Amino acid sequence: MFSTLNNCTLTGNGAFEGGGAAFSTLNNCILYYNSAANFGENYAECTFNHSCTTPAPESGVGNITNAPLFVDTNDWSNLRLQSNSPCINAGNNAYVTTSTDLDGLPRIAGGTVDIGAYEFQSPASTISYAWLQQSGLPTDGSADDVDTDHDGHNNWQEWLAGTNPTNALSALRLASPVITPTNVTLTWTSVTNRTYTLEQATNLGGAPAFSVLRSNLVGLPGTTSWTDTNAPVSSGRFYQLRVSP
Repeated sequence: MFSTLNNCTLTGNGAFEGGGAAFSTLNNCILYYNSAANFGENYAECTFNHSCTTPAPESGVGNITNAPLFVDTNDWSNLRLQSNSPCINAGNNAYVTTSTDLDGLPRIAGGTVDIGAYEFQSPASTISYAWLQQSGLPTDGSADDVDTDHDGHNNWQEWLAGTNPTNALSALRLASPVITPTNVTLTWTSVTNRTYTLEQATNLGGAPAFSVLRSNLVGLPGTTSWTDTNAPVSSGRFYQLRVSP
């Protein structure tokens, strides 16, 4: 109760309310197979981010309800992740506070932290397994560099951008700019839970060509816009867009 937990696994517990946790914030955590006599089988009045629990939390981001697929739930003897667990690569590195997992092994394997107390040490893919499974894509790494919907972005890029890898209309793109005598308004396809950085260049032969124009632009549902009020319309200018989860 009244705790903040990072990369924890809470399983097989019971309480009157909130069988696993109550009035807490949980990041990169698994809360599954708990029980409550009154309400809140797994949790009560909690906030989740990039965690695995059921029912789906009403607040927070990046959460999944898929069963975590522990190695052995008989007497909870092995709560490490199976090789096809949706919790693999499904956490958020920003919440990592230790360099090792509960086994003393590296906390991040495959580039992105797993959900739960144990890190699967040899992931085949660098993409969130939950995201791949939701999109009907294999988790063996064979789909990572494939452009499934032929929109110019491979599946790793689509995962990073939060776009749909099976819909060619869902891709990170800058629309045609709206130009006035003093301003240039830039609009791009966007999603929530992502931040964007706009970069500019006047000469693509420079080294580096692009410099940051505006960073930490929070994504909105559908599209996001930003107006460059210092764009000289009498000279050429190039823009590019970067995304961070």
